[in-house]
Amino acid sequence: MKYKFLAKGHPNITSRHKTTFEVTMDTQMGRTADCIVGISSEASLDKLPMGLRKAIRNDKQMIRVLLETENSIDEIDGYGHPSLTLNHPSDIVCRKSNYICSRTLMIRADKAAYDLKRELVEDLKGEKPLKVTIIV
Repeated sequence: MKYKFLAKGHPNITSRHKTTFEVTMDTQMGRTADCIVGISSEASLDKLPMGLRKAIRNDKQMIRVLLETENSIDEIDGYGHPSLTLNHPSDIVCRKSNYICSRTLMIRADKAAYDLKRELVEDLKGEKPLKVTIIV
């Protein structure tokens, strides 16, 4: 099952956070938000289709997120969990840790913002469109 949506970059994207990355519906971001890799998202966790939400709530379910710009693509793999509420109205956060809150899409991710390809980050700093695909 695949779910695709668009977001965009912002000049303040630094991609320096070592444990998470985030895509948000917010239209602006500050200089200290080092986990945000996309703003003005078309999607949030509370808008995910029910079938996708059900699959993500399985702790054995691998989840792959593809982040794609015009010059780069990166893959991030992690896992779902039965305790994921998937009900945040504006944010989608992927975490290397096991921490769960309303903003969490997946845990035990193999990459955070810091680990993303630098070509992707440079495109995002240049405010390029970001294609996001969630695959379960």
